Amino acid sequence: MDDLALIPLGEAEVAVRIWHPRASRTLIAWHGLSRHGGDFAPLARLLGPDWRILAPDTPGRGLSSWPLFPAYDYRYERYQALALQLLDHFALPRVAWLGTSMGGLLGMLLAADAQHGRRIERLILNDVGPELELQGLVELGGYFAMPRYFSRFGDLCRELRRHHADFGISDERDWRELALNSARRLPDGGWTFHYDPRIVEQFIHDRPRDTWQDWAALGCPLMAIRGARSGLLSQEVVARMARVQPDLVTLEVADCGHAPMLDTPAQVKPIRDFLVEAPRPGWRRRLRRLLPPYR
Repeated sequence: MDDLALIPLGEAEVAVRIWHPRASRTLIAWHGLSRHGGDFAPLARLLGPDWRILAPDTPGRGLSSWPLFPAYDYRYERYQALALQLLDHFALPRVAWLGTSMGGLLGMLLAADAQHGRRIERLILNDVGPELELQGLVELGGYFAMPRYFSRFGDLCRELRRHHADFGISDERDWRELALNSARRLPDGGWTFHYDPRIVEQFIHDRPRDTWQDWAALGCPLMAIRGARSGLLSQEVVARMARVQPDLVTLEVADCGHAPMLDTPAQVKPIRDFLVEAPRPGWRRRLRRLLPPYR
């Protein structure tokens, strides 16, 4: 991380991690349900100095404040309002957006919005789509709803490796960094994870909506990344996504489940190519020569 912005938005303070702050191009990178913006450090390094990466910590995670009214604030409607405020703060009339899981759905909702959709220049969804596997959602909500307590830091490290095995991390240094950035010390000396356990209340309080209708409404260039072992995003759903949006660029990441960390050259090069390719006739055909298609 090259810089950190702490932005007061109403009652909240939102931390935005920044890489390459003087770069001419900007990418918003938004994390998943229980993670934080620090997860995008490898992506920023591999994407290179031409891209400024802005990676917010959603309230209740990482370095951002915890809201006073979780039942109200842990909802996509509130996240959308916060995201628009951040775009205004950084004077971004239009921007490329990459979102993992929750961050991808947030980007999709913004891009589908009749009033603000044009602010999303192009959209990359990392292991998420307009339809998710019910069993995977149940397991996700059940795990993170339970407060986690560890008397020793080593116990936290082992649980982190067990639960996030599908991230596809292979380097011991990366596991150690993930643990250091995911831990919070408690007053009694024990350890827990960095996030507010009440973040899962969005599963209870968010209003249902037709996200396939949102997907059909998108008019910007689109890319979908799927972990080959994903329990949330199925191949069938990605195939349907491509039928609805024929110019969709797809990438399946081997040896990953939910969700790829976007931390290897093989994962980041197709992202870079998608970000810089002009949306003109033939752009889909050229990019798909780089990416394995769904059948």
